[in-house]
Amino acid sequence: MGQLLAAAGDRLAAYHERLAQLVAVDSGSRHVEGLRAAGDLVQAWCLAAGMAVEREPVADPAGRPLGDVLVARRRGTGTRRILLAGHLDTVFPPGTAATRPFRVQDGRAYGPGVSDDKGGVLAGLAAVEVLTALDRHGYGELVLVCTPDEEIGSPGSRPLLRTLGAEADVALCLECARDNGDLVSARKGVADLEVTLRGRAAHAGIEPERGANALLAAARLTVAFDQLNGRWPGVTVNVGVLEAGGRPNVVADRARMLVDLRAWRVGEYEAALAEIRRLVAQPAVSGVRAELAVHAPTPPWEPGPTGRRLAELAAKVGAGIGVPVAHTATGGCADANLLAEAGAAVLDGLGPVGGADHSPGEWLDLDSVVPRVALLAGLIDEVTHADLP
Repeated sequence: MGQLLAAAGDRLAAYHERLAQLVAVDSGSRHVEGLRAAGDLVQAWCLAAGMAVEREPVADPAGRPLGDVLVARRRGTGTRRILLAGHLDTVFPPGTAATRPFRVQDGRAYGPGVSDDKGGVLAGLAAVEVLTALDRHGYGELVLVCTPDEEIGSPGSRPLLRTLGAEADVALCLECARDNGDLVSARKGVADLEVTLRGRAAHAGIEPERGANALLAAARLTVAFDQLNGRWPGVTVNVGVLEAGGRPNVVADRARMLVDLRAWRVGEYEAALAEIRRLVAQPAVSGVRAELAVHAPTPPWEPGPTGRRLAELAAKVGAGIGVPVAHTATGGCADANLLAEAGAAVLDGLGPVGGADHSPGEWLDLDSVVPRVALLAGLIDEVTHADLP
């Protein structure tokens, strides 16, 4: 175990340099030029680490390009295929890297995407380099995948992620650890819902009875959706956007709602979605029609016996290197959900410790890099020969 820490320490200077370079590249979702530039950097580092690299361009369902999925592979001497999964996209618009550049202060690194998920991607690559330096090749194949669209639900990467998840024995996901150091062993499922309501316009003073108010129907639907909260344990329904009408003296003939649905368990997720479909099919205002579109539905990742075994193995490795390891469930969705759906045993949060994701204060604990890279490398090595359910 001491060798793991020493080898991870040998990679620290390179990790810092790479992190500064990667965070300096704007790579928000759909910023294809920046995402490909970030992919170029990671590809060069993977090639230098002796990995074979493939790039696959992906697009959203409307055919709009999203960037490339990068897949890097390294063969070992064993039989188990271990997938390391991270993403290169951030939630920040072009220009953020210039206005809020990478910096280090009081042992923390700051900058757009430093924790979510550029620090995690680089930890995965560093773990591969640690195992290579220690001549530990007991895996059958190590596969590092970096997607360009995780922050928008992976609409283009889903087919490849499902293929990789089905092929993998274990998927170790590189989202950074929670700010208290916890790994992630379960995630809520998410569906992004869009409701379009069409009514009939009329003069609000002279003949309002001839109208069919889409705004009123949307308001009543908002209340009905809100009443679904608490019907099933852990299910949340949030109407985040309601747009309607154009003038106060016109009965609104149109409305649009954007809704977030989340659930811990697959059965509850499906039941809530079915009830939402029923409500949309029966708008509460005569003459108003409503349509529901479900974007990027991602089912819950529920922990199974193999996932719990991975958490046990991580705790074992952590004890050997002096890193206490606990794990938790989180309401945030990630590519881990899709990999679990595809059949892989999954453990997440295996990047360094970070926090304040999606905000100007996003940070990464630089003191956590060496122990967390050692933990990840040790877990990969442990998985190659451990008994798994």
